[in-house]
Amino acid sequence: MLRKLIPLLALAGTVGAISQTQAAELTLSCGAVGAELALCEEGVRRWEEKTGHDVNVVSTPNSSTERLSLYQQILSAQSGDIDVMQIDVVWPGLLANHLLDLNEILGDDVADGHFQTIVDNNTIEGRLVAMPWFTDAGILYYRKDLLEQHGVEPPDTWQELTDIATRIQAEERQAGNDRMWGYVFQGRAYEGLTCNALEWVASYGGGTIVDDQGEITIDNPEAAEALELAASWIGDISPRGVLNYTEEEARGVFQSGNAVFMRNWPYAWSLLQSEDSDVRDQVGVMLLPHGPDGESSGVLGGWNLAVSRYTGHPDVAADLVAYLTSEEEQKRRAIESSYNPTITALYEDEEVLTAVPFFSTLYETFANAVARPSSSTGDNYGRVSNAFFNTAHGVLSGDRNSAEALAQLETELSRIKRRRW
Repeated sequence: MLRKLIPLLALAGTVGAISQTQAAELTLSCGAVGAELALCEEGVRRWEEKTGHDVNVVSTPNSSTERLSLYQQILSAQSGDIDVMQIDVVWPGLLANHLLDLNEILGDDVADGHFQTIVDNNTIEGRLVAMPWFTDAGILYYRKDLLEQHGVEPPDTWQELTDIATRIQAEERQAGNDRMWGYVFQGRAYEGLTCNALEWVASYGGGTIVDDQGEITIDNPEAAEALELAASWIGDISPRGVLNYTEEEARGVFQSGNAVFMRNWPYAWSLLQSEDSDVRDQVGVMLLPHGPDGESSGVLGGWNLAVSRYTGHPDVAADLVAYLTSEEEQKRRAIESSYNPTITALYEDEEVLTAVPFFSTLYETFANAVARPSSSTGDNYGRVSNAFFNTAHGVLSGDRNSAEALAQLETELSRIKRRRW
């Protein structure tokens, strides 16, 4: 069959439940970062063959901030045009009122074997509103060949990364590669910068913006020091263009051989190792660096599948979710494109570890990643994150001093808090 690929933007203004005459046809939204869309479509094809149902796959913006805005618009209209949605790990609390309880449809044991922290994250007021699909944590990619060539070891701290990147960038440029940069990351003013900046702050001992009790903690010297160091990278070891990079722009520079270090998610591994990659077999993966006295702090990422309350086919949609998040599918996605399973047993699977060796060495990073403060801020998380990434972007751009910017951010967050999170 020909699967229809529909831009999600085209659905944003539509309202109305799917007709009962289309009981065997669903619409699923998938991301399109790296190999995401192709993997999603292959999983859908397999489910279609097993069940005889049809699925239309809709494309979504790569920016999670833009995707959330579109989802909220569609769900607020109580539209039934999208039955199954791929949602970020920080969205269950924001979208829960619009999502079905999957335990109610699939049974209380449907999430057994998945990381319990993610199951708990997706359980809102006793309702499992999303099934874990793949998990993520920020990791550091580095050019093994360049570090060996220049006689340096991988960095433990952010200052060591800065020093190594500065040295290798300068020497590579002197050798003729004037496009070489030391470090690329996600610096655009969007949710990806919240992840990067929180990793810097948390690894310096500067907390998580808002703590578990809902107390605002961001205005502190450690957080200011972390952002100040990051700001020093811009135009020095990182191009000014990094201020508009998302995941794929950073990967493009690194994969073309023009960066020493890159912060990204695990999905990038299989693409860096592809036959057409300029850095194939030259890349190492490790924990993110930390501050002078802190610990590596990869931020928890990952995506889940949820069923809209407004679907006309709740049982069929839930069955699609159960299949796509199954051990069989998660194993395939891990082997083919290094997407991190949410099923713990797969981290001991020999075929998975052969395909993605760093899964075993970074298991604790995936299992114990730093969470963004979505639980403690509830419906206000979007405003909190927006305020944080805009503040971080302003510091990186050189528009504001980090200490003054964080003091202003604390004031802004206090105003948001008065709306009761």
